[in-house]
Amino acid sequence: MQMMLIALPLLLLSASSIAHARPDPPLSSPPTIAPFYSSIAVFSPPAGVQLGSQKHHMDANRKLVVALIVASAALGGFIFLVLFFWVYHRRNSQKSHTDTSCSSSGQDALQGLALGPFLGKYSSLRDTNSSCKKRSVTVMDYKALETATNNFRETDILGEGGFGCVYKARLEENLYVAVKRLEGGTQDAIREFETEVELLSKIQHPNIISLLGYSIHGETRLLVYELMQNGSLEAQLHGPSRGSVLTWFLRMKIALDIARGLEYLHEHCNPPVIHRDLKSSNILLDSNFNAKLSDFGLAIVDGSQNKNNIKLSGTLGYVAPEYLLDGKLTDKSDVYAFGVVLLELLLGKRPVEKLAPAQCQSIVTWAMPQLTDRSKLPNIVDSVIRDSMDLKHLYQVAAVAVLCVQPEPSYRPLITDVLHSLVPLVPMNLGGTLRVAQTATLPLSSTPSN
Repeated sequence: MQMMLIALPLLLLSASSIAHARPDPPLSSPPTIAPFYSSIAVFSPPAGVQLGSQKHHMDANRKLVVALIVASAALGGFIFLVLFFWVYHRRNSQKSHTDTSCSSSGQDALQGLALGPFLGKYSSLRDTNSSCKKRSVTVMDYKALETATNNFRETDILGEGGFGCVYKARLEENLYVAVKRLEGGTQDAIREFETEVELLSKIQHPNIISLLGYSIHGETRLLVYELMQNGSLEAQLHGPSRGSVLTWFLRMKIALDIARGLEYLHEHCNPPVIHRDLKSSNILLDSNFNAKLSDFGLAIVDGSQNKNNIKLSGTLGYVAPEYLLDGKLTDKSDVYAFGVVLLELLLGKRPVEKLAPAQCQSIVTWAMPQLTDRSKLPNIVDSVIRDSMDLKHLYQVAAVAVLCVQPEPSYRPLITDVLHSLVPLVPMNLGGTLRVAQTATLPLSSTPSN
């Protein structure tokens, strides 16, 4: 490009030289020009002006015109080439930059799964104005997903939700995903499906599940996610293992991951997003126990609608009292649900425990008097971690939980404040700032559970 720009003045100089060059003497009797001058001779030239001089003058003018035409054509062609190479170079540079940045974030979002060859087989909904923050969501072939799930075999079920089941699916060699199957064409089911696709196509964060694609077949709708090898937090805490794999530090790491995901929704999304259904079954764990928020079917965009007129939805035990009683929904409603999850991690109990066939007790109601009593608190902690934490850290986590589940929303902290309170309690190798001996964080079992 620089050589072309240097050559431009030289070309202009050459064109100028051609235009001012001394004309060659005319031929003695050019056969084609003689008739032309013979016709001009009928006019009466001024005295002293000879035909030979006029002939020289006309010939010189013609050569000047030809030289200017040739120089202009050459200059125009040169300028065209310069513009062509400039546009070509600029477009290639932009494409290279975009491909590099997007591929980097895409690899993080897909957790190293090589989806390119498979997803390339299907049409993709791509926004021409999309950036790395707005990912394309692939429309997948229903039959291919049906085959990948072994025709939705019951033994491949990973979990169950309000509108259907989640299946483990194998797309290609060593490429596994989770497929949520939503049955029925009710308005609620369709609305949740559309909300999930719309939000997760715009959201990208390490602590929020990645939506890889979807499919619509009649009244059946499929959502395809990255596979989380260690299942849900609910299964880990209240399933057969009863939380035995989750050490104190690992539980604090999971709490920190949840807080980071919520902070992204509340503080960094524009407009903010309220999850509205945060609970342990919607917190998924990958092979390294990194926690990610999932199930955004009930989420709402703050400010997009009148929250006071929203249909009451959620899970008993996690729903904030002001939302349950008055229908008031804010980001502090998510903070309340986070506090309940934090109590689950701390105490190893479900959010609502059955005392009798017709009698239940909330974990908040049961634990609140003991959380603020330092003499009683160590005795109600989950037996798996009871003797493995610093008591000062235990008191601090209990204080955070108490603030989060306050009945009055204005008394609850922002999720950013919660995040800052938890960071010093998590070891550096798990994403926090706490300096501890390496052995203190073990065992951090990374053995995937199916």
